[in-house]
Amino acid sequence: MSGTGASEELGALSARARAHALLRIRSRATAVAILPAALAVVLLVAGAQGFAVGDGWNTVRWTVGVCAIVVLLLAVAVAVAVVRARPAVSPTVPLLERDAPDLYRLVEDLADRLGVPAPSAIALTPDCDSWLEDRTHPAARPPAATGPVTRFAASRARRRERAAPVLVIGSPFLWWMRVGELRAVLAPVVAGTGPSAHPDIAAARRFVRGLDGAVADAAAPLSGPLAGLRRVPRVFVGQTARLLLRSCRGHVAEMERGVAAAASSRAQGVDYGLRIVAQEQVGLAYAGWDRLLTRVALPAWRMGRWPCRLDAGVVAALTELSRRDRLADGFASRLGERPACDLLEEPGAADEAASLLAARLFHGGPARPGPDWSPVGWQEYPEEVVDRKWRTEAARLHRVLDAMTTPADLSPAPASPATPVTSAPAASPARPVDAGLPTLARVVEHLSGRPGAGEELAAGIGTAVAREEAATAERRRTADAADTTGLCGPDALPLFPLQPPRTGTELLADHVTAMVCCAAVDTAGAAPGLDWLDGPALLVDGARRADLGVPVLSLVEDGDAEPLRSWLDEVGVRTDKPVRLV
Repeated sequence: MSGTGASEELGALSARARAHALLRIRSRATAVAILPAALAVVLLVAGAQGFAVGDGWNTVRWTVGVCAIVVLLLAVAVAVAVVRARPAVSPTVPLLERDAPDLYRLVEDLADRLGVPAPSAIALTPDCDSWLEDRTHPAARPPAATGPVTRFAASRARRRERAAPVLVIGSPFLWWMRVGELRAVLAPVVAGTGPSAHPDIAAARRFVRGLDGAVADAAAPLSGPLAGLRRVPRVFVGQTARLLLRSCRGHVAEMERGVAAAASSRAQGVDYGLRIVAQEQVGLAYAGWDRLLTRVALPAWRMGRWPCRLDAGVVAALTELSRRDRLADGFASRLGERPACDLLEEPGAADEAASLLAARLFHGGPARPGPDWSPVGWQEYPEEVVDRKWRTEAARLHRVLDAMTTPADLSPAPASPATPVTSAPAASPARPVDAGLPTLARVVEHLSGRPGAGEELAAGIGTAVAREEAATAERRRTADAADTTGLCGPDALPLFPLQPPRTGTELLADHVTAMVCCAAVDTAGAAPGLDWLDGPALLVDGARRADLGVPVLSLVEDGDAEPLRSWLDEVGVRTDKPVRLV
């Protein structure tokens, strides 16, 4: 036996051994449940044969019999809950065979080369990862497809659904990787269908998924009449399932590690050299995807818009990275080869669906487009996202400043008793001529004129942002309550928040930066732009100005306006002109 075959066999043996341990835990739990019943049967048989007679033994028999019935009822309740519990299913975009026949053919050919069952279906996830997911539970199966489907194709799909798990592919891989690289990356994943088909491993996984689902169901909130009374059995089921899960944790980890080792060893002979290169592309795609989500997509999501071509944006972002970073030199030359997204019949539709799901998972956006949740293309991004973002934040900044301005600040100074009253007009108070107008000078003077003014302004902006986000979240909860897709189950959205909440200083710096950008656009001929790696950008004479952050922070944190004034003079921004707000 070769070294590769030995490694595969060792991994498979380890996985099966851990699966047997998990099944023994299930058997022991069953034995504990039927032990009182077995003891009751022994006592009844002994009494019937003339042994263990008398009033004392009768009492023991009745006591043990009642205990056996109660324990059996509780055990049946737990077993039913575990069997009926809906297992956790990753939110994905289903990809039917008619939508990607070439991709299905590639995966089936790969499975044939590996000598393992082909996955039952393929789905896309808006993340840089790929895995196999068992969806044999009836609640986890997608709804039946509509349209003309032959009886042969339907029966074939049902057979495959029973036989193998679903292959989930990260959508960024399809756009950034070439066809050969994708095949090399998927080889160890598809090879995992072999160990998954083993009956003991499949039974152990079903047992663990059932326990996990029972714990999740027990933790779900209840509403309606008698909710407190209905909560009692669910708590018992949840505690029992949690106890069993704790005893299974170590065995599950070792079983999955053995499955992964066996799959990796089996895939060693398939495109091994190309797989090493492809793994480098996995890390690069992850870096580009993270930057695209946090720097480019998140500002749009906060504005109620969702970029509908995120996967295509990954290619642009990584191409820009290869241009800037010499370490990535040569990666862009791969773009001349056939991309893996060509394996799809309609790449644009798949990209749009994955982009909408990404907005839902990472930001908590609605499941469907609507008036307050509309798609935006990359060509329209600078005007419809960047410019609108700047002007919305500038308007919020001035609203907070208006709320902080007291009537005494705007009223004329009272006349001195020693000053004779004449018919001449009263002198205006010593205040800036643009007070109350949406000018940049008003903001700069407020932050640099009085100590502690920045904290008060930051707190006001934070309150306003929290109020607007709460109103948006309430509208989305109302819309989600009427949604019947069940895309993300009962879990709170977003499932994977991209960033922690911004601090008051960060919010204030963002709003001051937005005000500066608005003034630059309105008075200095600048323009909003999009940087694929850093998001919204200010273009001056067609070139991005990335040096605004330090002067703004000097003003916000230290009250020092001189660096910002120097920057404004260099660009030619007029601070006394009112800017256009939304």
